Amino acid sequence: HVQLVESGGDSVQAGGSLTLSCTASENINKYCMGWFRQAPGKEREAVARINNVGSGSVTAYATSVQGRFHISRDNAKNTVYLQMNSLKPEDTAMYHCGTMICATWLRDKYWGQGTQVTVS
Repeated sequence: HVQLVESGGDSVQAGGSLTLSCTASENINKYCMGWFRQAPGKEREAVARINNVGSGSVTAYATSVQGRFHISRDNAKNTVYLQMNSLKPEDTAMYHCGTMICATWLRDKYWGQGTQVTVS
């Protein structure tokens, strides 16, 4: 059972940057990993994904964050990052990392508790 712990959420001004971290309790190289967000009253949105290491760790982004967010993974640290730049108020949400079915962008088995990002 993989445990995921997110960190790095904060309150920032519009235009600022944050880096979120998602650290796993064990090796996650075989998993496609994603970052998801959910704002109050809105549906959950998958914003970034990174393929498993065997598939070349290819990345992809939702249109809403393309060009501003960057997902990466540090395999030695069992950690996935989300670098967020040029933040907008509409980026305000609880951000979760989780394993993902890469082909569908749907959440898979493992899920973290989330870290809050507030942009004003």
